[in-house]
Amino acid sequence: MFKGLKPIVYGGREVWPLVEGGKGVSATNHMSSGAWAAAGGIGTVSAVNADSYDPEGRIIPQVYRALTRRERHEELIQYAIDGAVAQVKRAFEVAGGKGAININVLWEMGGAQRVLQGVLERTKGMVTGVTCGAGMPYKLSEIAAEHGVQYLPIVSSGRAFRALWKRAYSKVAELLGAVVYEDPWLAGGHNGLSNAEDPRAPQDPYPRVKELRAVMREGGIADSVPIVMAGGVWRLDEWNDWIDNPELGQIMFQFGTRPLLTQESPIPPEWKARLMTLEEGDVLLHKFSPTGFYSSAVRNPFLRALEARSHRQIAYTKDEIGDHAFQLDVGVNNRKNYWVTKGDLQHAREWHAAGYTEAMKTPDDTLIFVTPEEQAMIRKDQADCMGCLSQCSFSSWADNEKNSTGRLADPRSFCIQKTLQDIAHGGDVEQNLMFAGHAAFRFKTDPFYSNGFVPTVKQLVDRILTGA
Repeated sequence: MFKGLKPIVYGGREVWPLVEGGKGVSATNHMSSGAWAAAGGIGTVSAVNADSYDPEGRIIPQVYRALTRRERHEELIQYAIDGAVAQVKRAFEVAGGKGAININVLWEMGGAQRVLQGVLERTKGMVTGVTCGAGMPYKLSEIAAEHGVQYLPIVSSGRAFRALWKRAYSKVAELLGAVVYEDPWLAGGHNGLSNAEDPRAPQDPYPRVKELRAVMREGGIADSVPIVMAGGVWRLDEWNDWIDNPELGQIMFQFGTRPLLTQESPIPPEWKARLMTLEEGDVLLHKFSPTGFYSSAVRNPFLRALEARSHRQIAYTKDEIGDHAFQLDVGVNNRKNYWVTKGDLQHAREWHAAGYTEAMKTPDDTLIFVTPEEQAMIRKDQADCMGCLSQCSFSSWADNEKNSTGRLADPRSFCIQKTLQDIAHGGDVEQNLMFAGHAAFRFKTDPFYSNGFVPTVKQLVDRILTGA
């Protein structure tokens, strides 16, 4: 029997311990997050390149006019600040004084600290807390203290939180609003899977969250400071043993995927319809993201093309060494510099004959084979880079003095800003990156969504509170 949830005090008011996951680049906005707060939960406005509006209320396209990446990076930061401020103000109005509004940032997004400072300066009294992941956001607590808001780091292990606590957060303990545990095998979007963990071997979240609570107790953090379980959460009766469990302390639950399919969700109708068709296994945990992090997205033709691109890959040496005794005679101009194995030479010739006539270097001394059209698109996207990440493997941009990672741009990846903006604003759902959690296949089988039913956020929250 479902125990039921009790309200908790967050930011000085009673709220349901239900958090809306903040999905970046316009996959959540003021309508969905404001409605979540109005339903008594914690709505999350994404501050990752959110939409801003003209005086008539139309979305302002994020067009980059500057000639240099550094100048385009400045344009991007201004778009990000203006958009997040617009979304927070509108969400605050929609909430009508109920629930709470958080904002979410990715620490590894370009100009993250400047964006966060700029948003908080212009939204005083509206934002209760800041959730932040995708990296090790040591300065998050310092920025939160400067603006008098709570902070909620997103981690995937007790070890990661211990490092953050010892280095920075213990100095601002009073503003630690919660710690978000994001399951690296089940959550949508970018995940904190470490190099020591097997992406093909998911671990039970319970022992990992129990360990996180133990680390928090070591630091003197009270059990009343919640751990937010994120990733793989669909219906709460499946988490009954977590509720009022003394081993875990106060638990909250974050929903990222289910709020995508609501009437207030801003994603296009084609995206919503696609979610209703997913089967188990259709969401892939992959490492094509230019961030270098693992991430989870629908395995549509866009993602399959990236998989195929990496499969059309061979290693080379610049001199004849060992098995690398054959000069590559397709896809490259200067054949003297590319020595490959006999088997790889055969593969390259087969790919070339199939239309993949252009070989592109990767940072790992390999070549991938692409069509001339793919090559032109990759090079254009790399040239158009606006520095949306602190470090980007695809374009080799970095937010440092040289604006470079010092590594060759990696054509096995893609421009994440371009594809996320496109899918969020009506682009082809099959030819763009479509982030989703691994439980998204449940839309198709959950009776709540039968006959194509799309709930309001309030109907969804009410349903969640029943345990279903």
